[in-house]
Amino acid sequence: MSNNNKKNFMDKSNAYVSNMNRALKNIKSNISVNFICTDTAGIIVVTNKVTSSLDLQTIKQYVKDANYINSNKVNSPRLL
Repeated sequence: MSNNNKKNFMDKSNAYVSNMNRALKNIKSNISVNFICTDTAGIIVVTNKVTSSLDLQTIKQYVKDANYINSNKVNSPRLL
């Protein structure tokens, strides 16, 4: 993720945590997002449990749909 995308995303990260949790709840997921932070490669979304591929895709889709984010520069989510 580009530095501009990271900055734009982190400016509203509190709202994004709530919205991601709502999206995960809508797919009946057992995980929740605890917080979001950045590193040199992009953003890190920290959850309360190990995520499934459906959970990762839900989070990815939310990030790509977020305002002010250039979705062409969003990489695929992965487990650390």
